[in-house]
Amino acid sequence: MTSPNLIIFYVKDPGESTPFYRDLLGREPTFASPNFVAFSLDNGFNLGLWRRSSVEPQPSAIGNRGELGFMVEGAGAVEKHYKDWKARGLPIAQELTTMDFGPTFVVLDPDGHRLRVCEPDK
Repeated sequence: MTSPNLIIFYVKDPGESTPFYRDLLGREPTFASPNFVAFSLDNGFNLGLWRRSSVEPQPSAIGNRGELGFMVEGAGAVEKHYKDWKARGLPIAQELTTMDFGPTFVVLDPDGHRLRVCEPDK
């Protein structure tokens, strides 16, 4: 069975987005070129940042039609991340709240991609 292991965000400039993700993820990129930067994550997943103007074929639309989720475990873990990310000055799109699936909040990256923190399904 084939399993996806890479999500790619189209960004204005990977060089401008790299410091944001380096700080957020606490790691260096595993690959970097002028048009594409990749971060390998602990769970075998990879995050790619691809210069929007060099994507082939060009996307038909841009905007946030999805989210990158960070599921964190432990009592108060979502609130801890919220306080940390807010203290870093990350733009908050959704303040800390409780939804059907538990506590959550959303921040935006430099290109407006939505990053949601929540608890894993139990």
